[in-house]
Amino acid sequence: MFEMIALPYGIGELEPYMPEKTMEFHYGKHYKNYVDTLNKLIAGTEYENMSLEQIIKATYGKPEKQNIFNNAGQVWNHEFFWKSMAPKVNREPKGKLLELINKKYGSYENFKQEFKNVALSQFGSGWTWLLQDGDDLTILKTANADTPVALGLKPLIVVDVWEHAYYLDFQNRRADFVDSFLENLVNWPEI
Repeated sequence: MFEMIALPYGIGELEPYMPEKTMEFHYGKHYKNYVDTLNKLIAGTEYENMSLEQIIKATYGKPEKQNIFNNAGQVWNHEFFWKSMAPKVNREPKGKLLELINKKYGSYENFKQEFKNVALSQFGSGWTWLLQDGDDLTILKTANADTPVALGLKPLIVVDVWEHAYYLDFQNRRADFVDSFLENLVNWPEI
């Protein structure tokens, strides 16, 4: 059975860019609900002792297992989103990641604009990912609980573009939320 992972920072440490009240709702209610629902759905089934990744791959594309997939995907996506943010870190990628961004997008500024464009083009709820495939990068949007994990892809960062991630603070201004994520919250991995 799954438990909520601890945030890698205090619930109020992303202030003022991700207010504590937003994190209380997002982490403490939305994410918690996905974890609790997944546990109920898999109790006593063949999925009970599988990892999240195994559940996602085993239920992907199976309409009769959609509810399990949705909740497993949401748990995994949210856990990756928590790790994609950090307080007071270097706000620009470095090293090999910056080289790959410059190679693919021409500059970090061009990358940010493309990432934002993809996030804004997501109709309804979903996620925007930066993925790595060897020495290539791809920006991908996924709807609802879809996750690159189901396809065996390697995510580097993700921004949650479900309204519950930003509506308390940004209302319908998704563009402002994505800008704030890229400028103030993103936790760039070393690759």
